[in-house]
Amino acid sequence: MSSTPFRDLNVLTAAGDGAYQASIDPIWTIGPKVHGGSMMSLCAAAARRRLLDETGDADLSRVQPLAVGANYLSAPDPGEVTLSTTVRKQGKQVSFVDVELKQGDRVAVHASVTLGVPDVGKPQYSGDHALSQLPAEPPTDAVVLTADHPMGQIVHVSQGCDMRVDGTSAHFLTGNQGEPEVRMWVRPRAGDEDDPDTAALFAIMTGDISAPVTMNRGMFGWAPTVQLTTYLRRQPAPGWLRVMASSTVLGGAWFEEDHTVLDSTGAIVVQSRQLAMIPR
Repeated sequence: MSSTPFRDLNVLTAAGDGAYQASIDPIWTIGPKVHGGSMMSLCAAAARRRLLDETGDADLSRVQPLAVGANYLSAPDPGEVTLSTTVRKQGKQVSFVDVELKQGDRVAVHASVTLGVPDVGKPQYSGDHALSQLPAEPPTDAVVLTADHPMGQIVHVSQGCDMRVDGTSAHFLTGNQGEPEVRMWVRPRAGDEDDPDTAALFAIMTGDISAPVTMNRGMFGWAPTVQLTTYLRRQPAPGWLRVMASSTVLGGAWFEEDHTVLDSTGAIVVQSRQLAMIPR
């Protein structure tokens, strides 16, 4: 396997008129379908690439996707996709680019991407978060997701990065039920972590990395994401990312799932919320 599988995912080839071609490897799937967070990172990468191609301005090198709001219209298979981009505004501090990810003639994702320079330095205020109580690195009893693990056989994304689950939160792994909250550790491969742009896109992807929290309530099966909004708050520091996915309301048809992602320094680097459907 490549030493930079996530950077490989986000390789874009210009196809003219603001469009780009990409190829999604089967490891970036959940079951047979492409992982939603991986498609979000591709949309973010295409928006940033279009902005750089549009201007050729080296001063934009610090610009990253700050917010990505995506509507999921269909679930594509791994393979070739096209990303069409439209610049809505190019500003001094904030720019906006729309992206459509298609497979063949079918639109899979429509995304609106906000680009700017992420926060740096010490925040003016930062409240306590329950996730900060999770160790910065996974302990020895964390569940390691490998290709042979029952969960890893479905979450193929674990083959492209290191994923470890806090077993005390993932009650479904032991056939039990608990609160709709799952905690875990995720880290890109070393080659991906060393590239700041890839590390930022990887952090965006982790805003949709957890198995559906409905599984902790005994509700298994596909929980399709309908809408997902992810914020990149700052450039992640090297090391493990701590992730907590949770929900406050599991309805009859719909539920929300929030992700909070901390880097190795304890800084919040990603926040996300998605609207998804309860598994049938």
